[in-house]
Amino acid sequence: MAPHPLQPLSDLVDLFLPRRCSACDRGLRPQERALCLHCLEDLPLTRFHDDPKNPVALAFAGRIPVVSATALLRFDGSGRVQRILHRLKYRGDTGVGHELGLMLGEQLTRSASFQGVDAVLAVPLHPAKERSRGYNQSQVIAEGIRAAWPLTDVRGSVRRVVRTNSQTRMDREQRWSNVSDAFLVRRPEAVRDRHVLLVDDVITTGATIGSLARTLTSLPGTTVSVAALAHA
Repeated sequence: MAPHPLQPLSDLVDLFLPRRCSACDRGLRPQERALCLHCLEDLPLTRFHDDPKNPVALAFAGRIPVVSATALLRFDGSGRVQRILHRLKYRGDTGVGHELGLMLGEQLTRSASFQGVDAVLAVPLHPAKERSRGYNQSQVIAEGIRAAWPLTDVRGSVRRVVRTNSQTRMDREQRWSNVSDAFLVRRPEAVRDRHVLLVDDVITTGATIGSLARTLTSLPGTTVSVAALAHA
């Protein structure tokens, strides 16, 4: 097979600006994307998409009527997942978000629990925070999911109207209280009578995405499922 016509240019770029693995910082081979093969094979996958009673789903039990919920990775404290999330969220490494979103989307297309989903919505950032960061990391993940699963993107249908305080030092109940009424539906016609997949980067207590889910499920005929890159 003849080489791609742009391969020499790609090789030249890699020579002077070598691409690095988002997890271990080793140099990437031409066929690798954001993660090296070693890190891809060693990711702490949860397999939650095959377990309807997984810890992510249980975070919403009795609080929010979430149809199905999952996370791709365990935030296990090993450092690898933490580095990936930090690079995605704070260093503009959208490539790793898209690659792992694609993996998550491929999982979901094979899961019977998610077959009713027909739309996707990344958890919105407050407009001021998105302007400051320059992008929404959850939207990057959602775009990766859509590369594997052509769902209708309903971004813009919901707006984050409260810029919440940091939740790092809050307990579970404080986190849920901190994000209550944080979202407002702007275009109800975009999400009414749909099964919307809500996408976030990390789920800990589920408070933020739970607040979004509560807002959406207040609309007649709207149901939600949840998917995140990692569960902590």
